[in-house]
Amino acid sequence: MKKEEHRERIPDELQKFAEGDGSASVAVSKLTGIPAADVFGVETFYDLLGKRDTKVHVCTGLSCQLQGADELLEKCRQVGLDATPYSCLAACDCAPAILKDRRTLVEVSEKDIERTKGDWQALDSKEVPSSQLWSGQIYPTTSSPETCAIDLAGAPDWMGTSSNLALELGPEGVIAAIDESGLQGRGGAGFPAGFKWKSVRGQAETKRYVVLNADEAEPGTFKDREVMMKRPDLVLEGLAIAARVVEATEIYMYLRGEFEIPQQVMTEAIELAHSNGLYSDLHFHVHSGQGAYICGEETALLESLEGRRGMPREKPPFPTEVGLWGKPTLIQNVETIACVPAILQRGGEWFRALGRTEAGSKLYCLSGHVARPGVYELPLGATLEELVEAAGGYIGKLKAFSPGGASSGFLPASERNRPLDFKSLAEIGSMLGSAGVVVMNESVDMAKAVQSQLLFFERESCGQCAPCRIGTAHQRHSLDSFMDERDEAAKSRCLKQVDDVAWEMREGSICGLGQTASLPLESARKYFPKEFQ
Repeated sequence: MKKEEHRERIPDELQKFAEGDGSASVAVSKLTGIPAADVFGVETFYDLLGKRDTKVHVCTGLSCQLQGADELLEKCRQVGLDATPYSCLAACDCAPAILKDRRTLVEVSEKDIERTKGDWQALDSKEVPSSQLWSGQIYPTTSSPETCAIDLAGAPDWMGTSSNLALELGPEGVIAAIDESGLQGRGGAGFPAGFKWKSVRGQAETKRYVVLNADEAEPGTFKDREVMMKRPDLVLEGLAIAARVVEATEIYMYLRGEFEIPQQVMTEAIELAHSNGLYSDLHFHVHSGQGAYICGEETALLESLEGRRGMPREKPPFPTEVGLWGKPTLIQNVETIACVPAILQRGGEWFRALGRTEAGSKLYCLSGHVARPGVYELPLGATLEELVEAAGGYIGKLKAFSPGGASSGFLPASERNRPLDFKSLAEIGSMLGSAGVVVMNESVDMAKAVQSQLLFFERESCGQCAPCRIGTAHQRHSLDSFMDERDEAAKSRCLKQVDDVAWEMREGSICGLGQTASLPLESARKYFPKEFQ
């Protein structure tokens, strides 16, 4: 076997070592034949590999910050725990959260930390076992088979009904239904799904792959976690339909490394499906990421699957032409692929009609200052007011909200009735993104909220391109200086260059991280100017 064929094993082999001190790189190098320096580059790139000796990670994403993450981190250190801040754990609806040995513990308080006294079994109740639901709920008023494509409250169906329909329709008929539905990528980009399917199917190369992007790591976003936990049947069936349409037999499911329980659920679902005689012609591979937000970018995800650092590739060529191991590859987000079975059963026209301003229903993640944080499936184009009404109302008076994860920036309360869709948000310089809606009341200092988002982007920049690597750090340092200064003239100087840096980041960054990392600061200065004067 060639050395390159061992490369994909590097992350899994590194994970077997207890310490992140570099000694693992030498051992894995001898095992795989890959140079130790190359292995070390992989080891130090990923949080869960390079920091394996850290005992506790405290999520400091915006939603957790609103619920006291900073104080929780300080408490951990006060009681002598080796604790570090962590970008996001996709547990925004049950904040604050911590990561202990890849176990995500939710709704953790300072008192919880005090009573552990080194005995983490005392917090076992904070981890949600695979037999239960997460605390984020789908309420009956927002979920029904007639108005929801995914219906998270519904019972899993292992009959393979949609797969049989797909066989009857044939590949061209399935693609026609996807096109008619108007289904757009639900991972953030909003790219037409049918176009991707046709592109992969039309390639001359006969070896093809299907990849599920379940690397959900943007603050405010946790919908894909819920889909995998509650409707794994839809995920598998959607993947099977897609694979047969593009004539692929290998399906890779890339789950973020912190998704230990969703990974167990999906693995068990594959075994159950096979025991029921479903998808015997397909090979499912469940792959665990190792802690890097950038791997949510589709080409960085491919690099990671191949055992490299997760750095985005230049495009073109696009993955539909040259993807995993150089072969045509269909990459779809969890929510996107889970919509496919309902589209085939009820028709593309039915799905399109579910939306209000754009096609389909949409899973919105809601967290922050609301009564019942969770995932809500509403018509695409629903407003913040409708979403919060379904969640039991605001806690306090609305001041601002982030409509689509950290990349979407901030909007003022006056935009509460704007449709939460791709086009309407783009009109005002924002984006729907992953539909991670974070609500903030008047107790929030907008500069601190921005600081949280900028720190996230700085930590998660892969460092490949200078505009992003330098720009994210410059913006965060500038804001820190602004917040620390007392002299008004000095405060003004702190933010003088950030607009120029933002332009450089938008124009020169390779991927969406650098291109949108300035939005939190720009939007907050635009809508809340008094807090930045």
